[in-house]
Amino acid sequence: MRVHVRALPTIAAVLWAALATGAGATGTEPAVDPQVDPAPCVGAIAANDDDRIMGACGTLIDNQKTARGDRIKALIGRAAVFTRRVQLDRAIADYDAVVLLDGTLADVYNSRGELWRKTGDRRKALADFDAAIKRNPGFVAARTNYKDLVLELERLGALMAVYNKPSFNCAKVRRAVEKAICADPSLANLDREITAVNAKVIERARAGNLPAGRDLRREQEAFVARRNAAFGQADFDLLKAMRARLDQLLAIERAM
Repeated sequence: MRVHVRALPTIAAVLWAALATGAGATGTEPAVDPQVDPAPCVGAIAANDDDRIMGACGTLIDNQKTARGDRIKALIGRAAVFTRRVQLDRAIADYDAVVLLDGTLADVYNSRGELWRKTGDRRKALADFDAAIKRNPGFVAARTNYKDLVLELERLGALMAVYNKPSFNCAKVRRAVEKAICADPSLANLDREITAVNAKVIERARAGNLPAGRDLRREQEAFVARRNAAFGQADFDLLKAMRARLDQLLAIERAM
C-alpha cells in the first residue's frame, strides 16, 4: 500500500505568513498623512459663500498640517465672515492669529483697527491704524482712518471739557430755572445742545435769508422767556419742554 506524505511548509514560509497575517490584523502599516487641500476654502472665499467659508476654511485652520500661507488666507477669510455677522470679538481673534503668523500685513492691522473702533476701544484702534501706516506708508485707507479717529478724539476731548455744563456760566446765574439747569447734568447737557443747534440753524438761515435768521433768533428768545416764566408751576415739566425745543430745532436743521 502506498502512503501519501504531505509536504511540510518551510520555516521561512511559515514566518512570512505569520508576519503578513499579523500586520493585516493589527493595522500597523505606516499611516499616510492626508493631504491638506486649500482649494475648497479658496473657492468659498472667491464665491463670497459665508457658510462654505466657515466650513472649509475652519477645517483648514484646525488642521495642524496646514501650510502657513494657507492658514493666513483661511483666517482672514473667516474673520471677514465674523465681521459681516457682527461677531466682532471672534473676528478680532482671527486677526490676532494672523498677526502672530505674519506681522507685516498692513491690511490686517487696518481691518482689526476698524473692528476695535466699532467696539469702542479707540486706543487699540489708533494703535492698529498707526501700525498699518508704518508697514505701508502709502496705505490711504489706514491714513484716513487714523486722521478721522484723531479728529474724533479731539472732539471728544473738547466735549469732555464742557460735559454736564450748560451754555451759560453757572457761577453768575440768579434765576431759579437756571440754577435748576446747573444742578442737573441732563438739563445742563440739553441746554448746551439747544444753544449749539440754534446757533447752527441761525447761521445757515442768515447765509441765504437775513430775515429768516432774525425770526429763528426771536423764536429761541421766546422759548427762553416761556421757560423762565413757567418754571415752578405745577404743570410745567422743564425736561420735557427742553427736549421738545431741541427736537424742534433738529427738525429745522434737517429741513435746511
